[in-house]
Amino acid sequence: MTEKILARASGRAAVQPGDEIEARPDFVISYDFPGYTDVFFKEARDEFGVDTVATPERYVLFIDHMIPAAAPKEEELHQNTRAWGAKNNVPVHERKGIGHQVSAELGYATPGAFIVHFDGHVSQLGAFGAYAFGARKGVLEAYVSETVALRVPPTVKIVLTGTLQPGVMARDVFHHLVRVLGPSSCAFKAVELSGPVIDAMSVEGRQTVCGQAMFLGATTMLIAPDAKTLAWLDGRQRLNVPPVLPDPDAVYERTVSIDVSDLAPIVVVPPSPANTRDLTDHLGLPVQSGYLGSCASGRLEDLRIAAQVLRGRQVQPGFQLHVVPTSQAIMAQAAREGLLATLVEAGAFVSSPTCDYCYGRIATMADGQRAVSTGTLNTPGRMGSVDSEIYICNAAVVAASAIEGCIADPRPYLVGQAEVPA
Repeated sequence: MTEKILARASGRAAVQPGDEIEARPDFVISYDFPGYTDVFFKEARDEFGVDTVATPERYVLFIDHMIPAAAPKEEELHQNTRAWGAKNNVPVHERKGIGHQVSAELGYATPGAFIVHFDGHVSQLGAFGAYAFGARKGVLEAYVSETVALRVPPTVKIVLTGTLQPGVMARDVFHHLVRVLGPSSCAFKAVELSGPVIDAMSVEGRQTVCGQAMFLGATTMLIAPDAKTLAWLDGRQRLNVPPVLPDPDAVYERTVSIDVSDLAPIVVVPPSPANTRDLTDHLGLPVQSGYLGSCASGRLEDLRIAAQVLRGRQVQPGFQLHVVPTSQAIMAQAAREGLLATLVEAGAFVSSPTCDYCYGRIATMADGQRAVSTGTLNTPGRMGSVDSEIYICNAAVVAASAIEGCIADPRPYLVGQAEVPA
């Protein structure tokens, strides 16, 4: 899939791993953040003489960090982004949610598209069959030129077999891949996911898995579009390119098959996202805070299972449970389904979509505190003090831990609970 997408984007009949190419991104996605977009705009103008982009329909900006602004400098950054967007006729989407999710909702996640961002979590658009990767500061090239230079990566194919047990979610599946394969196992490679587990997984779950590709060292992760994908995207797509599927005789660097039938909920322990452990080994560890949100796991299925666990129960006194839906559209649907009422009645603090909880701008922890989190990282200082700890887990684990005030297994809470309808 990667080779087909990059061949089209570079105007070639075919490419192979290792080829150095100039490829034209179909979409250039960014969110405003100090040291990134403000620098891109300035350097494009001052060093390259580029004051406006030639094809504004290829660009989109999101204001999803520092929302709402808490200092004049933050609002000045947002003003700068709005002004650049207006001058260039580039859409700026503000307060609609986390850009990685909203870009999918707005149709930028087109199967077969080539997409660049400076943030690697854009790889979640690979759940729709796009090649989406984070080029860090290299995205500047996309602001001053029609193409970006890159080397075609080899592809690793991962086939997931078996059936997931109750209480096991897409987060557990991804972190199990890190445990089995290793955090550098796919360094500078693309990953294709397939198999019956992927076929059965929701589009939301696929986004969760693909969005964490960087923690395998991968440039991105892709899933071949199927009927489920196309139904989700119906009426949204902004680009008319043929969906790309892998050929039956496609050549991969290697193919790995992993059976997840026996997989149980996991926890990723500090200080690294590589430290996947069995949840049962950490039950009872006191925690003071919980975060259910982020571009990885604040979608409807996460809110639904948290509501199942918390329905008719209360958050432990003194425990801070923060629930942050990934987008306004998701938040509105959660409200229509009564999920937000269930969570609030249980004692959760529900906030509008923002990235700020994930990187510790708000709801920060003090020395010695611990959190269970569906955020993206558990490195020291990510959510406050460098002497606090973050335990990454699925949404059901966060909810169960909020009830007990310690890391808890959600499966007993799900027994006899009616599943919230999709």
